[in-house]
Amino acid sequence: MKEGSKFVQRKKNLVFINRYFFPDHSATSQILSDLVFSLGGSDYELQVLTSRQCYDDAMATLARKEDIRGVKVRRLWTSRFGRHWLPGRALDYLSFYLRVGVWLLLHVNAGDIVVSKTDPPLMSVVAAVIAKLRRGRLIIWNQDVYPEVASALGIRVLGGGLGRLLRRARNWSWQLAEVNVVLGDAMRRNLLAQNIPDENIHVVANWSDGSEIRPLDKTRNPLEKEWALANKFVIGYSGNMGRAHEFDTILQAAEALREHRDIVFLFIGNGKRRRWLEQEVERRRLSNVLFKPYQPTTMLKYSLSLPDVHLISLFPSLEGLIVPSKFYGIAAAGRPTLFVGDPDGEISRVLQERQCGLTVRTGDGAGLVKAILDLQADAAWRASLGANAREVFDTLYDKPLAINKWYNILYSKSA
Repeated sequence: MKEGSKFVQRKKNLVFINRYFFPDHSATSQILSDLVFSLGGSDYELQVLTSRQCYDDAMATLARKEDIRGVKVRRLWTSRFGRHWLPGRALDYLSFYLRVGVWLLLHVNAGDIVVSKTDPPLMSVVAAVIAKLRRGRLIIWNQDVYPEVASALGIRVLGGGLGRLLRRARNWSWQLAEVNVVLGDAMRRNLLAQNIPDENIHVVANWSDGSEIRPLDKTRNPLEKEWALANKFVIGYSGNMGRAHEFDTILQAAEALREHRDIVFLFIGNGKRRRWLEQEVERRRLSNVLFKPYQPTTMLKYSLSLPDVHLISLFPSLEGLIVPSKFYGIAAAGRPTLFVGDPDGEISRVLQERQCGLTVRTGDGAGLVKAILDLQADAAWRASLGANAREVFDTLYDKPLAINKWYNILYSKSA
């Protein structure tokens, strides 16, 4: 490009792909938004390819093009069946694959960086095809491992020959990628088992913003009064209520504690299983359970510090395939975690080693009840676990630490 008598070199593109982006409140959207908005002033043209929908509102129609804080956001048209009907969701995925593929083919040039997240699943395969054709640099940000997640959740259509075919295509994209980013050591071992070189795998845990979310005394929390939770011992669950998360054990505990009028289970968020949860609470006549929607980012410092202890659950079969990102905000708020799942899992290991929470095996409702009552009875122990949680957060999971790792990944090999 020519400007007067001087030639101006075109900035290379740094393109991120995910179905959801700011102002959407879902976990993958918030993490991506945090990263991209922290990369301003780089030598790359920052771009995000996303849909026009929101996670909990398939009919939302966000602006097709926006420039937000120096980032060019390109929201592509897709079908709008939403998350609650599996064939419709597959069509939503397919339309997003097609639109992203065409955009990349038209706009990616040699040396551009394409960062593909994993919503929709197997997006990395489309990104890999175009990156190879256009000689771009591919980075895959693995928030989960598909199609293994689908198989673990019992989606039979992705078993057998189709599942093997999809795994081969996915593995090819991993092998083509310059870097594969994973969320933890168990996920890293999954990639190593597929013969991905260790030097091409980087562990970068998801994060929270410790300058925004800090330990806050409940008496200074405006939500305590607004949600009528004064003088209550609050057991919180914040975030996605999806198919990967086990809730039967939690409901067993809520049912067993129904006569403890000072204990409340607070669910904040949305997801595939929220409606089922609400129906179960109604069917069991549990007056000790309260539901609230996703909270804006500006309110997370209050919603995460309102519970006395937080719940995280994950089916054991999904260890190494998914890492619940709920933990980082909980730790930032200085609250203990009760993890319902595999005692040898990723989150459980951190809780044990850092003394910042407890693990209860899936199905052990009585064990969860005991853990809740023990924590309620011992404020000093609770405070110690919470302080340890904030300490491990400051050491490993604060936003600036993760952003610095991403800077090194994105720019250390820049041409």
